[in-house]
Amino acid sequence: MKKLMQQILKFGVVGVVCFAIDYLITLVIAALLRGGGMSTGRAALIGAFFGFTISVIINYFLSMKYVFVRREDMDRKREFMVFVILSLIGLVLNELIIKVSIDVIYEGSDLLKGMMGPGLVTAGAKIVATGIVMVYNFITRKIFLEQKQENA
Repeated sequence: MKKLMQQILKFGVVGVVCFAIDYLITLVIAALLRGGGMSTGRAALIGAFFGFTISVIINYFLSMKYVFVRREDMDRKREFMVFVILSLIGLVLNELIIKVSIDVIYEGSDLLKGMMGPGLVTAGAKIVATGIVMVYNFITRKIFLEQKQENA
């Protein structure tokens, strides 16, 4: 149990670093696109795509070096492909959560629109999406990418 807790903490540190990269890229790109006249929802989705993609590449290297024990039966090319496929599923979840948060919940509520602007709703949607996708990422990477431990 102690080993799992240490692994979760390492995953958390890697996650914070990658979240910061993802979050900043998402917000900067979304703000630039909104400044160019794009709708809040569309700008947030495009920003989130680029932030997520760049952070996945960095996350792969950090996760496989510091968090997970590499499987002996999987070469690095296959390992990266599995990581990318799992991450793409995470990206779909990420984008879906942001889309629903902004285009359905926010845009459908005059109360919410009166309480927060496009920047704040984009940030909030990104935080919620990241929390959900983080749990998915840990579980799937542990199942599909980590060397199975022999019971001693």
